[in-house]
Amino acid sequence: MRSGLLALAVVTFAAGAVAQDSDVSSSSSSADMAQLIDQGYEIKAAAPNGAKFVVFLQKEKSAYACEFASVTNSRCKAIN
Repeated sequence: MRSGLLALAVVTFAAGAVAQDSDVSSSSSSADMAQLIDQGYEIKAAAPNGAKFVVFLQKEKSAYACEFASVTNSRCKAIN
């Protein structure tokens, strides 16, 4: 399961995921990491990606992969 999630996240970020500055809803596919954590998403895993990390967050059946460059710079994309 985790290897599939990791592969999907890599493909998602290769396609150029872009964060939005608005609130995240269940129909939204982009967010930043702070918004997701505020909404109750939990960090499930992290993997290095060059100078950055890909962080996987999950809440119930919804999951996001976030490219984490610094404490204030992240971009996330829904992966399911």
